[in-house]
Amino acid sequence: MSLLARIHGDNKPSEDDLESMTLMEHLRELRTRIVRSAAAVVVAAVAMWFVYPHIVTVLQHMLESSCPATAECRVMATNPIQALSTRLTVSAYGGVGLALPFLLWQLWQFITPGLYTKERRMAAPFVVSSFVLFLLGAALAWLTLPKAIYFLARLGGDVDQFYAVNEYTAFVVKTAVGFGVGFQFPILLVFLQLIGVLDYRQLTRWRRHAFVVIIVGAAIITPGGDMFSLIVLSVPMYLLYEVSIVFGWVRERQARKRDRVGGSPSAPAGPTGSAGG
Repeated sequence: MSLLARIHGDNKPSEDDLESMTLMEHLRELRTRIVRSAAAVVVAAVAMWFVYPHIVTVLQHMLESSCPATAECRVMATNPIQALSTRLTVSAYGGVGLALPFLLWQLWQFITPGLYTKERRMAAPFVVSSFVLFLLGAALAWLTLPKAIYFLARLGGDVDQFYAVNEYTAFVVKTAVGFGVGFQFPILLVFLQLIGVLDYRQLTRWRRHAFVVIIVGAAIITPGGDMFSLIVLSVPMYLLYEVSIVFGWVRERQARKRDRVGGSPSAPAGPTGSAGG
C-alpha cells in the first residue's frame, strides 16, 4: 500500500493502483539501479581526479585571499601520502556530488512502482527542488567561507596559518554539505504537510521554538563554529521555514476553494409537480 494512503487510512485501491512486482523483480530492479548508480559515481570520480589540481588551486587562492594582512596562510601536506589520500577523498566525494542528479533519478525510478499516479507526480518536484536547494546551500557556503576563514584566523591573533591539505579540504566540504543539508529543512516541512502530519497553523504556533531549533541546528552543522557562518545559515533557514508556512496556507486556501466549487448546491428544483396544475 502507498505511504500516503497508509497515513490517511485509505485501504481501497483506486484505478491508479500500484504496479505489481514480485520480490525477485524488486531485487533485480534494485540491483540494476545500484549498478547504474555506482557506474555513474565512478565515471564522475574519474573526472574529478583530473579536475583536482584546479580545485586545490582554487582552495589555496581562497585561503590566501581570506588571510589577514599580518599573517601568512598556506595549504600544505604533512606527510608523503597525505596529498594522494586527499586527492582520492575529494575525487570520491566530488564524484557523488557530480553524479547526484543521476542518483536521485535512479532512486525516483526505483520507488515509482510503489506509488500511486498522484504520488508519482509529487516525487519529481521533490527530487528537483531538493537538488536545487542543496546547490543553493552549497553556493551560499562557498560565498561564506572566505569570511569565516578570515574570522577564525583573526581570533588566533597574528599567527601564520598553515593548514594540512586533508583537514582544510574536509573543512570546506563539511561546510558546503552542512549548508546544503540545512536547506533541505523546508522540503521536510512541506512533505509533512502534504501527508497530513503537520499543518501551517502548527508551524505558525511553533515559530519561537523553530527559531531556537534552527540556531542550534545551524551551530551543529557548521564545522567552523564561528558566529558569521551561524548567522548566514540560520537566516535563510528561518526564511525557508516561513515559506513552508505560506505554502501550507496557500494549499489549504486552494483546497477550500475547490470544495466550494465542487460542493456548491444546485439550483432549486421548485415544488413537486407541474406549476400550472
